[in-house]
Amino acid sequence: RPYYLAFGLLAFACNSKTETKEEKAETVMDHFDSLAADRISKYSEVTLSADLSTLKPYERKMLPLLIKAAQIMDDLFWQQTYGNKDSLLKSISNPVTRRYIEINYGPWDRLEGDEPILKNVGTKPLGANIYPKDITKEALEKSEIADKTGLYSVIRKDAAGKLVSIPYHVIYKDQLTKAAGYLREAAALSEDPALKKYLELRAEALVTSNYKPSDMAWLDMKTNRLDIIIGPIETYEDKLINARTSFESYVLLKDMEWSKRLAHYVSFLGELQNGLPVDAKYKKESPGTDSELNAYEVLYYAGDCNAGSKTIAVNLPNDEEIQNSKGTRRSQLKNVMKAKFDLILVPIAQQLIAPDQRKHVTFDAFFATTMFHEVAHGLGIKNTVNGKGTVKNALEEQGSALEEGKADILGLYMIQKLFDKGEIKEGVIMDYYVTFLASIFRSVRFGASSAHGKANMVRFNYFEEKGAFTKNADGTYSVNFEKMKEATNSLSALILKLQGDGDKKGVDELMATMGNISPDLQADLNKLTTMKIPVDIVFKQGLEVLGLEN
Repeated sequence: RPYYLAFGLLAFACNSKTETKEEKAETVMDHFDSLAADRISKYSEVTLSADLSTLKPYERKMLPLLIKAAQIMDDLFWQQTYGNKDSLLKSISNPVTRRYIEINYGPWDRLEGDEPILKNVGTKPLGANIYPKDITKEALEKSEIADKTGLYSVIRKDAAGKLVSIPYHVIYKDQLTKAAGYLREAAALSEDPALKKYLELRAEALVTSNYKPSDMAWLDMKTNRLDIIIGPIETYEDKLINARTSFESYVLLKDMEWSKRLAHYVSFLGELQNGLPVDAKYKKESPGTDSELNAYEVLYYAGDCNAGSKTIAVNLPNDEEIQNSKGTRRSQLKNVMKAKFDLILVPIAQQLIAPDQRKHVTFDAFFATTMFHEVAHGLGIKNTVNGKGTVKNALEEQGSALEEGKADILGLYMIQKLFDKGEIKEGVIMDYYVTFLASIFRSVRFGASSAHGKANMVRFNYFEEKGAFTKNADGTYSVNFEKMKEATNSLSALILKLQGDGDKKGVDELMATMGNISPDLQADLNKLTTMKIPVDIVFKQGLEVLGLEN
């Protein structure tokens, strides 16, 4: 049953002055639970499965072990983002509300700017449960902790109230040891030497927090059908300083045919880097030469990537040293991408794109804009040009939002260039522009509080200011071809310069002026909600769904 959790409940007034305290509490909860019926309609359930008939016997035996390891990442992410999952869920009697909290991995709505789902839970801490709830950025900076910006540690207070750092492999030792055991069992079954090596090294990484060797081994894999991305990876949950990573996992089945189609684009990275519309000093770094583009069917999501809105493409490793020296793998999650296109993007286009341009919203264009977003993470610059260190450290908590904005706009820039060269042959260039605009409406519904949400709003508002699209009398939008092309180039240059200069103040100003949803756009988004168009998807997934034995 769909659920809608609304929030104006603090203004809820009890009609009877004679209600007891317990009756009032029950009435408030009834009100929360009854309103839950609409908000879950923001999600459409998708069965996460794939054709496993081509798997070899050893691969079928490996899959349950990989999924069991992934499930442990799910539990660890709960601990990082909230704390004790079981006590929270047991305290909620209504299955509708409980399910919505499961989707959000805690009592805050990820698609509504982390608004509380339950009464009295308060505002979500900026550092989630990775830091003490009352910590400030200033207190962390003034502390004596050696790894203030460490990737793989939690911050806690000792008995004297002093801030201390505890490595993930220490505080989560039992769970990580168990997950490592599953990976080692899977490695023992593997007949692919490179996959075997990666699984063994990744198991070691989980229990030591030394991830670089396994990241390098992951990039070395070329012939494997099965894959697993697992461990503490992205920093989105750390809104305090955008440094500490969260646990997640994807269990993947490589689409060999689609991956072959994508492979030739990698050879153009150097040329595209050199052609970026910005001064030479902002593009002096060279993209890694071992980058890959692959397509996958996802078999299981867990942890950070499964919380709220679902990821449809991945560009890893995040280690900038590895990116510069060896490259990355850009993984396109094809089955999930197709589900979002059919269930969400097409209905949005029917409501908000001008009738004469709706034909330009295509899956090939959606796949390409998503794919080149990931490729574009490898372009630009990782280190500032003026001695401020890495871009990520210089921009602090704004780093993720601007990086996502860079990837979005440079992805479109790359499509322009490759289409002009005749390397992209599917459709016409307007397919990519119109699909890109429709995709902004899809993505901005995730809210403006996340890194991706802020990036979407900056892009939308910048395009609007530059006339890249117009809003028609009937409430639909039309792309202006020439102005869209100009805005793509100028926004690319602006973001690359902000990154290269490590201009934190400039990024703050950009986010403050253009990182918000206007009332007019909000009215359009409300229209999509009224039409019952889902915002995102949730999965029916697991061993039983895949027809595998436990």
